[in-house]
Amino acid sequence: MTNATMIVTCSGGTYFDRDYYVDVHLPLALARWQKHGLEGAAAFFPRDADAVDVSVGIYRFRDESALHAALASAETDAIMDDIPRFY
Repeated sequence: MTNATMIVTCSGGTYFDRDYYVDVHLPLALARWQKHGLEGAAAFFPRDADAVDVSVGIYRFRDESALHAALASAETDAIMDDIPRFY
């Protein structure tokens, strides 16, 4: 069985609340998608060559079908609705 990884990047905004993303948004995604096969979520914040802040969210799913099931679930709305709170 092969794991599937979804990578979400945000850049170019004037505001990004890193603490909220790590402390609230990632746990929200875990709570909502874990039953669909999300096994872990992490974030890191590199700086690109133009010195623009970038955030990278890494979501590890049991397999590709779990990733698709999570994205198609009703729980996804709550996760997407949370985005304006940090970005």
